[in-house]
Amino acid sequence: MTSNSTKLLFLSSLMMGTVLSVSSNSWFGVWMGLEINLLSFIPLLANNKNMMMNESSIKYFIVQAMASTMLLFSILIIQIKYPLNWEQQIIPSMMISSSLMLKIGAAPFHFWFPEVMGATSWINCLVLMTWQKIAPMMVLSYCIQNSMFTSTIIIVSIMIGALGGLNQNSLRQLMAYSSISHLGWMIASISISETMWEVYFLVYSLLSMIMVLLFNQSKLFFMNQIYTSENMNIEIKFMMFLTLLSLGGLPPFLGFMPKWMVMQSLVENNLSALMAIMTVLTTITLYYYMRISFSALIMTFSENSWSINNSVKSPKFILPTLVTISTLGLISTSTMISTF
Repeated sequence: MTSNSTKLLFLSSLMMGTVLSVSSNSWFGVWMGLEINLLSFIPLLANNKNMMMNESSIKYFIVQAMASTMLLFSILIIQIKYPLNWEQQIIPSMMISSSLMLKIGAAPFHFWFPEVMGATSWINCLVLMTWQKIAPMMVLSYCIQNSMFTSTIIIVSIMIGALGGLNQNSLRQLMAYSSISHLGWMIASISISETMWEVYFLVYSLLSMIMVLLFNQSKLFFMNQIYTSENMNIEIKFMMFLTLLSLGGLPPFLGFMPKWMVMQSLVENNLSALMAIMTVLTTITLYYYMRISFSALIMTFSENSWSINNSVKSPKFILPTLVTISTLGLISTSTMISTF
């Protein structure tokens, strides 16, 4: 009970830090909110029973403390040297963007992200992939520019996310590389409009939550467990299959909608070359999602994998509902928009 109440306390202060950072009207308030957020997440990562988790919490702390120091120094230098209209100058904008990209784990500042994800629980992974990105991304929207620097970060993030996940056995690290790939799309969307980023982030968070709940319920951590696990019946495998395809951005699933919006906006902003590179690199990500999905459905070592196993719990009502939304979301939203 004490443990749960302590976790609840840290979780509420984690949320408070994010809200403070997003709603602050001064750079000091932004920095303070990010620090509260960091110091609240460290106890959630640490675990006395698992030394790997303790190691990942130390890694997370060192990287985030370094990023916070970079952000603070950048703000001080800007206040001294660029007191007016600094957002329109490339150097101060790059300094602040780099520190925030280190915080969210965008490539080429991504090296800590798969390491931390690979040694923590699924629920912590979900928080890292979703909630922990809100404050830095919102602050990034204040100073991001459509420059060569931003385009390079976008392409490198999607490329690292695509290639890093190809030869991956750990499902948590696979989801980390998938998150890095999606970060590239999110940075592209936030450089166009904040509303587009919000739509992309909500869809990505929903799909990530479904995947994490499926993996957590089936107690899956490595690729080979998908084929051999007794906790996997055909319902769970099929839901995982559909959600992975949606997460990869395959039409006609919901995951394609935000990508479609970003692609259209990039073309309208005369960034067709960037859009083409992003799309081609994302197909590699879709390839390894499909590899897991087909392997889970076809390659199996259990004779009764296609029969109903009564000892395995069927997913509760909420998971099938979420999977249905992720599968039919694009069709339903397109129909609604066309009727209005």
